[in-house]
Formats: sequence, structure tokens, C-alpha cells
Amino acid sequence: VLFKDDTLGVNLYLYKKCDGCQPQRISFSSPNLIWTPASAESDYKLEYQPDRLEDGIYIMQAEASDETGNPSGTMPYSVTFEVINESQITNFFPYPNPFSTRTQFVFTLTGSEIPDDLIIQIMTVSGTIVREITMDEIGPIRIGNNKTEYAWDGRDEYGDQLANGVYLYRVKLLMNGIEMKHRATSADKAFVNGFGKLYLLR
Repeated sequence: VLFKDDTLGVNLYLYKKCDGCQPQRISFSSPNLIWTPASAESDYKLEYQPDRLEDGIYIMQAEASDETGNPSGTMPYSVTFEVINESQITNFFPYPNPFSTRTQFVFTLTGSEIPDDLIIQIMTVSGTIVREITMDEIGPIRIGNNKTEYAWDGRDEYGDQLANGVYLYRVKLLMNGIEMKHRATSADKAFVNGFGKLYLLR
């Protein structure tokens, strides 16, 4: 086995998705690009941390050849991603939903700073808050996709089991005392105007 230990034949490209935009090769002399040779213990690795990008949809492409010059494919491997610099929450939903014994919360955070506080309020359809879950309970969160370590067990503030049925949840994220925006996407059909529905079935 010949381990890849150089950058010959390895190319990484990044460009914004727009009319007339062309792939721009990222130089291996860039301080933002770090590469690690392959060995018996680890794979060949590229780590790229770009400077701040403006909002928009981007495409990253990668292609490589092995030590004997065999290409990785006829076309570069391509990944599309979106950059959102403003601190927002999106794609928020309980999983699983409906649930019987426990449900976790999945969501995406954008921006560059972790919010100061995150509060999930569980309430009846009439608007009475029966459980308030704080950031201390939720556990660590990060910029990007999150799935909480915390799982709600269907009990109220006093530890009593709630009855089967439909409950509402509301999410509040605070940054410097200001509530962060919710960014609607196609994945948020059940999360409207800051409220979503939870189904407790046993």
C-alpha cells in the first residue's frame, strides 16, 4: 500500500453559486488550508477554514489522485452549503414526534455566536405553560446542526405525568437580551410563528 504523502494531484475549489461564477482553486499555501498525509493510522485529510464568507449558497469541490496517479473519479466530488451570518434558529422540531416516553429536540443555529439563553416552553393548547426547559438542562449546543442531549419525558414542572394529547411548544433564544429570529424553511411546516405541536401518545 502506497500512502499519499504530498499534495500532487489534489485540488480543492470553492465558489459562490451564481450566474457566471467559476470555481476558484484554494492554494495549499493558504494559512486557511491544512493537510495531513496518510499513514497506517490515519487517512489523508484536508481541513479548510475560510475567512468570513458573505451570505449565500456556495459549492465546494474536491478531486485527488493517489500515489500512482489514479484519479478519484471523472468529476470532482461536490458539496453545496449555505452561509447565513445573522444569528437565527431554524429547522426546529422534536424527535420523535409523536412520542411515548421521551423526545429530543433537533434544530440548526446560524451565525457566529452561541446564544446566551435557550428556553423551550411546553404548553397546553389553551396556552398554559406546563414545562419550561432551560439551557442548563438542554446541555451544550453549537453553531450548526444540534440534537439535544436532553430528552423531555412528558412530565410537567412538578414531575407529574401529563395526559395524552396535543401540546404546543415555543422556542426562545436570547443574545445580549435580544430575542433571536426564527428563519422559516421548508422543514419548518409544523413550526409556525414560533410555535410547534407535540403529540404525547402512550
